Amino acid sequence: MDEKIHLDLEDFSSEPFLETFIKEIQKEEAVFLIGIFVALLLVILTVVFFGNFWGSSKARNAVLLLGLCDSGKTLLFSRLLLGKFVRTQTSITESSATYKSKSDRGSSWTLIDVPGHESLRVQIVEKYKAVARAVVFVVDSSVFQKDVRDVAEFLYSILTDSIVAKNAPALVVACNKQDVSMAKSAKLIQQQLEKELNTLRLTRSAALSAQDGPVGGSVYLGKRGKDFEFSQLPGHVEFIECSARGSKAEDGDADIDALEKSLARL
Repeated sequence: MDEKIHLDLEDFSSEPFLETFIKEIQKEEAVFLIGIFVALLLVILTVVFFGNFWGSSKARNAVLLLGLCDSGKTLLFSRLLLGKFVRTQTSITESSATYKSKSDRGSSWTLIDVPGHESLRVQIVEKYKAVARAVVFVVDSSVFQKDVRDVAEFLYSILTDSIVAKNAPALVVACNKQDVSMAKSAKLIQQQLEKELNTLRLTRSAALSAQDGPVGGSVYLGKRGKDFEFSQLPGHVEFIECSARGSKAEDGDADIDALEKSLARL
């Protein structure tokens, strides 16, 4: 009886279907392992995608108020937050507070007032530029003709920054102090800034002409072979007119409706 059992097992092991069966199992194992690999790859890609999405839409929740000294940034900052006139002086450090936009969504941003003095603003812009959802660049419309070169140079440094160019925050050029009789219109300021930025690009792009892409943390402004226009920028650009002081100064309301509407669309 023992011998018969031995013979039966021996005959069974010699059958071709056993070899085929083993191969099928190996195939199933390979398919299973491939399935696990594909699933893990999908998980990794999903994590990377949502990480980039949240990083771009949620982490970048700052609105930077930039501009030269005495352009009216700090008064605008106070008007947006408090809705009233506050006597200000030249800032020597940044101020920040939560600003709730006047929109149906009720979105809120961190509003940051950056000092206008060149020695201070560079390091503060460097600190916050990666989290900027929007830049409100404040221009003193009443003395724009005198300051146009300085305004353009500051704006050029912002727009050609590689991190700013990559994130493409919305740009709102707030043509402030419209209550002053000599104030220039937003349309005129836009046209003159485009001309001045085009000139700056010609004088400063020698290093960039040798190769494409960023050089020393800067990118080429606008489109090659064409005069610069703000419409060439990757992000949304808007020129608005406003008056932080208002026609009645501290006794009246500010004329900042256009700016508030711009912030509500972020």
